[in-house]
Amino acid sequence: MWKTVVAFAKLGRPLFLTGGFVNYALGVAVARLSGHAIDLRRYVLGQAAVTAFQLMTHYANDYFDLEADRANTTPTRWSGGSRVLPGGELPRVAALIAALVLAAIGLLLIAVLREEMFVLVAMAVLAWAYSAPPLRLCASGLGELDTAVVVTGLVPWLGFALQAPDLRGATVLLAAIAPAVLLQFAMLLAIEFPDAAGDAATGKRTLVVRLGASTAAKLYAACTAAAYLWLPIAWRLGVPAIAVLLAALAFPIAVWRIARIADHRDRAAHERIAFFAVAQVVGVAAAMLAGVAITAM
Repeated sequence: MWKTVVAFAKLGRPLFLTGGFVNYALGVAVARLSGHAIDLRRYVLGQAAVTAFQLMTHYANDYFDLEADRANTTPTRWSGGSRVLPGGELPRVAALIAALVLAAIGLLLIAVLREEMFVLVAMAVLAWAYSAPPLRLCASGLGELDTAVVVTGLVPWLGFALQAPDLRGATVLLAAIAPAVLLQFAMLLAIEFPDAAGDAATGKRTLVVRLGASTAAKLYAACTAAAYLWLPIAWRLGVPAIAVLLAALAFPIAVWRIARIADHRDRAAHERIAFFAVAQVVGVAAAMLAGVAITAM
């Protein structure tokens, strides 16, 4: 029984929930910075909806991606799925049931938070369409954009809009989340490098498969550079200076990773590439959150 519980939790990939908590809190912090009082009830309900849809995506992704995950012989801790279903630790249907239950929970929360129904519905549809047919965006070269829009775009916007219904401060929010959106897109490319062979073998046409690894690596470098080049613009648009400075602390790591982007050809480097890509997107969003929260106090 204990092994089953652990396997089920592992199937949900809880580590990846961090981005949902940080980005949602960033939206709320910008609302507070803009002079709005924080409604704790709406905060908790909104976060619950975000987490439900995020977990729904994780379970659905493992269910619909099983063939590609089985074909993947070079998974990392950040890519290739949870490895629970290919390893036979749980029946495949368990992932689908979990995804549907979480979807139902999310839809119930949409009914409660009906003021932001449009954002929540968009989040639910795009999250489900990421891996589920008929759209299956992750296999068409649109999954990377889909994920960036949902996790680093709609999630902080939901947190902001629930606390700032008049949308005062929206420009600051958009300026603050832009680096994370770019880094999220770059991160998706980074974690697709080790999956490319298995994805191509099963007809999963991610951007790395469509563009080729070399071109995708250049796109990764361009998005990473653009994220940090945006920081001075974010400051001019009203993002607090301390938030921009904290986010800029990771710039040397970005320069190092761009300089070593050719490492994508080395299988031994895939774990490292994925780790630093994940660390950058979470780190920059967390830095923005810390800086905005300090200023808003």
